[in-house]
Amino acid sequence: MTTLSPAPDAADDRRALRNVAVLVASQALLGAQIPMVIVVAGLSGQALASNPCWATLPVSLMVLGSMLTATPLAALMQRRGRLAGFLVGTCGGALGGAIGAAGLYLGSFPVFLAGAFATGIYMSAQGFYRFAATDTASPSFRPKAISWVMAGGLLSAIVGPQLVKVTAEALAIPFLGTYLAVVVLNLAGAPLFAFLDIPRPAPAATAAPRGRSRRELIRSPTIAVAIVCATVAYALMNLVMTSSPLAIVGCGYMTADAANVVTAHVLAMFAPSFVTGHLISRFGTARIIGAGLVVLAAAGAVALAGVTLGHFYATLILLGIGWNFGFIGATTLLAGAHTPEERGRLQGLNDLVVFGGVTFASFASGGLMNCLGGSVQAGWSAVNLAMLPFLVLAGGALIWLGLRPRRA
Repeated sequence: MTTLSPAPDAADDRRALRNVAVLVASQALLGAQIPMVIVVAGLSGQALASNPCWATLPVSLMVLGSMLTATPLAALMQRRGRLAGFLVGTCGGALGGAIGAAGLYLGSFPVFLAGAFATGIYMSAQGFYRFAATDTASPSFRPKAISWVMAGGLLSAIVGPQLVKVTAEALAIPFLGTYLAVVVLNLAGAPLFAFLDIPRPAPAATAAPRGRSRRELIRSPTIAVAIVCATVAYALMNLVMTSSPLAIVGCGYMTADAANVVTAHVLAMFAPSFVTGHLISRFGTARIIGAGLVVLAAAGAVALAGVTLGHFYATLILLGIGWNFGFIGATTLLAGAHTPEERGRLQGLNDLVVFGGVTFASFASGGLMNCLGGSVQAGWSAVNLAMLPFLVLAGGALIWLGLRPRRA
């Protein structure tokens, strides 16, 4: 069986380019379901839940499903290869769409929540696209490979919310058509993975090095800071994004306006990916992560300045750019900090922690938005003020990592 080279040469990047092309297409087509669900899940939850404080629970359950399946998916990919893990992800996405549709048809909030949890399986698998892009890439090509795969989300940013506009009221039950469209997307996108050319990792021999344990990995300063920054960037993006459709509609705008703002947000998440890899190569990973944290802080400041539609657009656009720099930078930092035999162990650990933070942010988002302050505006302010301590935490960790060589 062919084994994965620990450090591919630049000549091997022809294979990496092919895999990146497949992953970009997968990100574009299959990834459309995530903005679709983000736009309608909270609004559907608000209609189905007996208590408005639980409106964002479907998004939280989706993220929880992603967190709990990250480690098993990483282990599956380590044993059986990326293809097996990505196909499990599409099955989860199709199942989640079908169960979510059933929940809407039956008017059952618990069934709808079960569908959201299953959708998390796809969300978890999608998170490994960025790691798969580095499997056959040379060290110099890795930042660009990650960035290009993330850039595949541009098309999903357009397709997903536009499909919401077409399908949200297509059937008598609001949003039922949207969830049926999610099923179709997964069935149509699954065959793309047949074109991947990523060798399955060879089984480890008895005497072969097994790498560091999870405890040893997390004690590495570079790995620890990369995970902290990735978690903060993703969690804060989710915290604000989850509440944004509720805030927009709650301030008197239409569902179509919320879909348009989410479109702008997801475009901002992925459009910088065309240059993020080049910026990392030129300025260094730490500077790009730091820039992402600054832009996230700017998003919170704009949100606190007002609730006009322009403020929502500016907030969500800055939120997307900040996430892009912070998350891609942290992923690049992590990708260069482990050996091939540690890959599945570390990537599963990373996504467990990252999506654990995102799950917490999702649960907090609904409570802050709907149950704090007594008004939509007060709830929206509470959501954005909650970003501050976590930005300080990530910024402090990044500065600490940068000062360590000087101390040494």
